[in-house]
Amino acid sequence: MKILFYNHTGQASGAEYLLLMILARLDRLRFEPVVICPEQGPLQKLVREVGVTVETVEGLNARFTSRPDQVFSYLRSFVRVIRDLRRQTVVINPDLVHANSIRAGLVATAATLGLRTRVIWHLHDLLPRHPFSSLIRTCARLSGRTRMIAVSQAVADNFSGALPGLRTRTAVILNGIDLTKFKPLATASDEVRKELAIDPAAIVIGIVGQLTPRKGQLELISAFKQVVGEISGALLLIVGAPLFNRDEQYAERLKETAKELGIENQVVFTGARKDVAAVMQSLDLLVVNSSAEPFGLVALESLACGTPVLAAISGGIPELIEHEKTGWLVPQGDEQALAQAMVYLCGRPEVGRQLAKLGKLQMSSRFSAERYLDELQQFYCSP
Repeated sequence: MKILFYNHTGQASGAEYLLLMILARLDRLRFEPVVICPEQGPLQKLVREVGVTVETVEGLNARFTSRPDQVFSYLRSFVRVIRDLRRQTVVINPDLVHANSIRAGLVATAATLGLRTRVIWHLHDLLPRHPFSSLIRTCARLSGRTRMIAVSQAVADNFSGALPGLRTRTAVILNGIDLTKFKPLATASDEVRKELAIDPAAIVIGIVGQLTPRKGQLELISAFKQVVGEISGALLLIVGAPLFNRDEQYAERLKETAKELGIENQVVFTGARKDVAAVMQSLDLLVVNSSAEPFGLVALESLACGTPVLAAISGGIPELIEHEKTGWLVPQGDEQALAQAMVYLCGRPEVGRQLAKLGKLQMSSRFSAERYLDELQQFYCSP
């Protein structure tokens, strides 16, 4: 079966790293993968490194907006990309198109009109309340060639909305991770702390991910101000970088806020890191503070590294973490509860160790890459 994987951006974030894991582990005796994505960004290079052919398509410029001038600009971008993708799809002639986002699903469905090609929308995001969200659901519902994979039940419920026809065509396949990449190394923690000039005895809290408002770094910095007053030697690592232009200002605001709160010496901005596993192993606690978290892959990665997780309840997070057993949950948006939980867990390292131990056991059985690929490949072959 020839599968065309279409990614609407050439940047690499959570959805793209999951795509890379799929490509690296796909059964090549049964499936022949080809990837199409824009050349701007690191994704094409990363795909070639796992031995998969890559073709180039124009980047898609489209976001949720209510401004008429931007709507017109985004529609023009959709039309150009649809034409480009259709031309290449006709040449490649795949049995199946795997569109690696909701936007990619819209493009791929339109680009394959009349070709009878099956299209899978991989749903990595929660649709916001917006008129366009209803339009997106309708487009997916009207095409009998489309089926959906949701990364969590929360995402499936959100996408299906009030359309039962979508619910029956949406399968939930919980993400998996490559455990070999997150195996704890005895020296990793010490090496990272030495590089970042962190005292070996310091209590280090971290948040890992793209710098963008929905990830909640700003609210975490505000809550961390309370932690500094109660936990001597506490440090906060902000790991990640802005991927899109509008997030550059947000990144600057994070630094300004830490300075305004008088904790700039206790907040370390590491930028993007390639050694995420080693960084996680250097933490005493990982925080997931997203306002809308479709799945929470970083939480699984942290548990695989043996680092306990504190997470705000959002989206698919409760499907991964059981409060006080495999992690610690607080209400989303409650900075006081977040601060109190950080103080509690940092002051009781034995609680964190037990959470991490049980979390890792469950994660290893429920979220392995092997389980994920088995379910995905069965889905590809299902009618």
